[in-house]
Amino acid sequence: MIIKELMIYSLFYIMNSTKIDPKYISKSNPRVGLIALASDFMIERDFINVIKDRDIDFFVNRIECYNPLTKENLIKMSNKVTEVTKDILPDQDIDCVVYGCTSGTIAAGYNSIEQKIKAAKPMADVTTPSSAAIKALKKLNIKKICLFTPYSKKLNDDVIEYFKSEGFEITSNAYFDIEADYDIGKVDQNYLCDVLSKIDLNGAEALFVSCTALPVLPIIDELEKKLNTTVLSSNQALIWDTLVKIDKNNSVKGFGKLFQSN
Repeated sequence: MIIKELMIYSLFYIMNSTKIDPKYISKSNPRVGLIALASDFMIERDFINVIKDRDIDFFVNRIECYNPLTKENLIKMSNKVTEVTKDILPDQDIDCVVYGCTSGTIAAGYNSIEQKIKAAKPMADVTTPSSAAIKALKKLNIKKICLFTPYSKKLNDDVIEYFKSEGFEITSNAYFDIEADYDIGKVDQNYLCDVLSKIDLNGAEALFVSCTALPVLPIIDELEKKLNTTVLSSNQALIWDTLVKIDKNNSVKGFGKLFQSN
């Protein structure tokens, strides 16, 4: 026993420990921080499918979502935006912070969301689905839209009024009347494609499909071919605007005409 202890002590005693100075990267990739609703099934998947081949560092934090989806609950959710933003790479800069809720931004107001994000990350650019959608529609010179949402009638009507207040004409509207966010993410993608393929586009220059939780992005190309018109969605516009803000080439194949609009 004594001999074993002496051998262990001897090995420890003769071991060298060398301090080596680290070398840090001189320039990092653009950093994108996504605030996703805790109950959103789709938004991370959609982001990754588009940006996976680009030199972008992508980070996600989730925010508590209160159901049913009402204006009051969406505003309540937004009160945690600063706290959630702080926890995306604490004490580190983020190039763009993305708030992943269309109806939530409309309910709380873009300026309120931006202020809450910048309270935590003052140097970050900010984008939201609703502000990105307006930017995308203007980029494509579209003024008349058919609007589809999965929301309750009250929230659906709030989205209509938002687009009208931004100067757009709503030529027709349809909605699912779903009250819980986690149920929106369970909508069957093939069924959604069938529903949207039959929507009334009379007088419309484009179809806009609201909500980051709906499985729209994977079927946009198919829908544009079937409908022979431009189709925009919350996640599509949001990802497109994110790429614009971080100065990354936003020309991407397979996700609609918007990504070919450079």
